[in-house]
Amino acid sequence: QVQLVESGGGLVQAGGSLRLSCAASGRSFSGNAMGWFRQAPGKERELVAVISGGGSTRYSDSVKGRFTISRDNAKNTVYLQMNSLKPEDTAVYYCAAGRNFFFNAPGQADYWGQGTQVTVSS
Repeated sequence: QVQLVESGGGLVQAGGSLRLSCAASGRSFSGNAMGWFRQAPGKERELVAVISGGGSTRYSDSVKGRFTISRDNAKNTVYLQMNSLKPEDTAVYYCAAGRNFFFNAPGQADYWGQGTQVTVSS
């Protein structure tokens, strides 16, 4: 059974940093896409960042230059380094993994973590 377990969320002041981790178990995702989505209250779930099976990355325009996604295939883990956080980054952040090489929308991901809350105070 595949499981994705996130950690690293919390409360931080604007301008601060957090690092999210997502450890996968049950199968290897070394050749598959992994990424992060977020969902704020009353809003749809949106892509934050994705890293393909080959290591290329894509970011939403709202986080480009502030967030960095990376992966450690030996640990079957994906990370999201979030710097210069803003109140509008407040959301539940979800780790996702896919059976394919790449995804860029929630409907294209196959496995999901339980979510971790990130709250940025002004």
